[in-house]
Amino acid sequence: MATLIAASHGTDNTNGAAAISALVSEVQKALPETRVFEAFVDVQQPDVPTVLDKAGSAEPAILVPLLLATGYHVRQDIADATFAAGEHTQITPALGPDARLVEVLVERLNQVGYKSDDLVVLTVAGSSDPRAQAESQLVQAMLEEALGSKVELAFLSAAEPKLKDLVPKLKFQNHRRRVVVATYLLAEGYFAGVTKKSGAHLATEPLLVNGAEVPQQLVDIIIDRFTSATDATNPRTTGCLSGLRGEPWVGCAAGCASACR
Repeated sequence: MATLIAASHGTDNTNGAAAISALVSEVQKALPETRVFEAFVDVQQPDVPTVLDKAGSAEPAILVPLLLATGYHVRQDIADATFAAGEHTQITPALGPDARLVEVLVERLNQVGYKSDDLVVLTVAGSSDPRAQAESQLVQAMLEEALGSKVELAFLSAAEPKLKDLVPKLKFQNHRRRVVVATYLLAEGYFAGVTKKSGAHLATEPLLVNGAEVPQQLVDIIIDRFTSATDATNPRTTGCLSGLRGEPWVGCAAGCASACR
């Protein structure tokens, strides 16, 4: 039996922290025979190395990043802690890209009154890593397919275009259309607050909302990542860590099947 470690970024926003903890609790309910631990990359405690130490080496540990792209925190922070813990520990792909996350994005858009003639801007936290940017572009394409219309992509940090620049540009160019931000963030926090102050006509809530029902899609993704990694015949762990130690990146978006070591 393997241990599941759900590692999120961490936040000092109490609503965001509670929403993510509720997600982890739902995963534990769905896997009653599995030990499930919550860990954090930054801001909150316990951190990933502490939880890996607590989990011990008596059984395999599967670390599922509660992150929406395979960026720096997966390739550096989580990977370093996992490598140090030993061969019994594996990292799964991040939560996204995944069509089920797009389903939640569409639900959030409908909740704010999205209409088919609105201009939708998919807004992500952002990363300087081109692999993470490619994953965001894949989610953009998936959302376009789901909505049947063009979707713009904007970043909150580290990449261009920035949301704060794109929203006024779109409003200037499209006087008679609403600009709606689809917030591709896991939970409430600093970046979610920025999306609501961008000047868009509407902005959705993040994927998780404190006090609301946890989307089953997110629970299912975490369970799928965990069970796929424990499949002895075809373990699915992240192969997206090439370049971590200086190796050339040969092209690998989300969902890599090769081992991370």
